[in-house]
Amino acid sequence: MKAIIPAAGVGTRFLPVTKAQPKEMLPVVDRPAIQYVVEEALAAAASEVIIVSNDDKPSIVEHFSPAPELERYLADRGKNELAAAVTHAGSLPVSFVPQPEPLGLGHAVLCAAEKIGQEPPEPFFVLLGDVLVPDNKILPRMKEVSAAHGGASVIAVFRVPLSEVSRFGVIDGELVAGNEEDGSGVWRINALVEKPPAPEAPSALAIFGRYLLTPKVMELLAKTAPGAGGEIQLTDALVALLEHEELYAIEINVADGFDTGTIETWLDTTIRLALRNPQLAKVVKAAADTEN
Repeated sequence: MKAIIPAAGVGTRFLPVTKAQPKEMLPVVDRPAIQYVVEEALAAAASEVIIVSNDDKPSIVEHFSPAPELERYLADRGKNELAAAVTHAGSLPVSFVPQPEPLGLGHAVLCAAEKIGQEPPEPFFVLLGDVLVPDNKILPRMKEVSAAHGGASVIAVFRVPLSEVSRFGVIDGELVAGNEEDGSGVWRINALVEKPPAPEAPSALAIFGRYLLTPKVMELLAKTAPGAGGEIQLTDALVALLEHEELYAIEINVADGFDTGTIETWLDTTIRLALRNPQLAKVVKAAADTEN
């Protein structure tokens, strides 16, 4: 199974920072955000990670390429841990495909169709690059649910306040396993609605940014017309999928995922993950005490 990471967006919410630096390369504690996502896919046994990017983001390619001169420089100075970190990033099984124009998430996934194309066709992951799951808990659970339901597509959802549903794709479904009260539910999806007004939302379960999709989705994306914003939407292809196959969702604990899509959420993610490191936690807490 391969994994696709769409990473061709402009990153307008972070301008002017992202004028020259891709949003996906912004640091989160000790590595760029996109490295967390690549490592998550590989931890779930993805055989290859395909990053969909564009020519304006050469630093992503450089980060995942070998850097023997830098490795030697660090090793010669006894900085072996740093040398190992550089070697690790440059040896990850990552490949790239271009998305010449930002024509939507569905279009970005479709750009990787040739790389995904296998005989016989296999399911694939899609991981959004601005959502981090450092504990790598979600993809294995999605694989288990898919296997339990005949290899069906599975997406991750999380519960949001009704006042925020208009920011997300939202599902309508029925609970088929687990417990709604403790957030362990598995849902059979009946419909998906992209960014509904709160009074029209079928639930408060919003799409989280992790997908395990059958080959049928790629077939449907090739036929999907531009939708909201004039872009090819992955959600539209999933709506079409419901006419052919079952689609399931796992509800995740919001504490298992970290959003880096805005300056506020990126800062929150960086602080929360820094607090997991005892040495960095001292720095964060000392800074907070100083400000207070």
